[in-house]
Amino acid sequence: MAARLILLCPGQGAQSPAMFDMARSDPQAGALLDGWLADAGLADGLFGPALFSNRVAQPAIVAATLATWTALGELTPRPALVAGYSIGELAAHGVSGALDPGAAVRLAGERARLMDACRAEGPPQAMVALSGLTVSHAEDILQPFGFHLAIVTGEDSFVAGGPADRREALATRAIASGAHATMLPVEIASHTPFMGAAVAPFEALLRGQDWRMPDIPVLSGITAEQIDRADIAITHLARQLAQPIRWKDCMDACAEFGVTVALELGPGAALSRMLQTRHPHIACRSVSEFRSLDGVRSWLNRQVD
Repeated sequence: MAARLILLCPGQGAQSPAMFDMARSDPQAGALLDGWLADAGLADGLFGPALFSNRVAQPAIVAATLATWTALGELTPRPALVAGYSIGELAAHGVSGALDPGAAVRLAGERARLMDACRAEGPPQAMVALSGLTVSHAEDILQPFGFHLAIVTGEDSFVAGGPADRREALATRAIASGAHATMLPVEIASHTPFMGAAVAPFEALLRGQDWRMPDIPVLSGITAEQIDRADIAITHLARQLAQPIRWKDCMDACAEFGVTVALELGPGAALSRMLQTRHPHIACRSVSEFRSLDGVRSWLNRQVD
């Protein structure tokens, strides 16, 4: 069977100033990166705690992801599929060729602004990672505390979002039920109804872009289906703000599609590690695990030969 490569575009959590290093090792990609960051108003604020604020993190991660893919260049084997986790799905459409990379970075900034506005209009929000509880019973434990399913990562592991003042009580209840609970350093309940007010305005912004036919299909985070049409991409990108990400289903869709190799474009390696654990037959790495662009290309070419 011929090798099939998927590119994975990460979400928030592992960002750092080092996530730009691989792209900056290529002069052309580095220049594009600096232009995208400047257009998004991110010439400053890329160090320290500011990099973990929504308004900085989302466009910075998209810029780093797209610049890294640009730096890898034409010597890289052609991908068969691309998938993105949360904000990474917007980057995925830039990687696919459907969206201009600069536009994708600017849209990431607008996405963050709209999500922050949802948070500002209500009580403080939080997210909790839970494992040891089947997803089919998630609502039974979440609903009494006002939490909602946000990201499904396995049959018994998921992330939930809800009011910050109830997260301790939720964690206590989950632990008492034999589960494991981890408080996440996140102050916004992404992919839950708390973000409902951002869906329509973000969809309007997406419809105002110049969409093209993608070179690579993109997996939808909310349905795990392959998307190669602008109208569906727009709808799904908007809906995922307030609907759960089905990452478990996305990983299974990779296996069903015949993916044999996965490269995470960074920052971090969470997606490649999750996919490797769930589907060990897929060779998975992240660019963050390599020292150079040549090292990434060499590994990829060995896998697809």
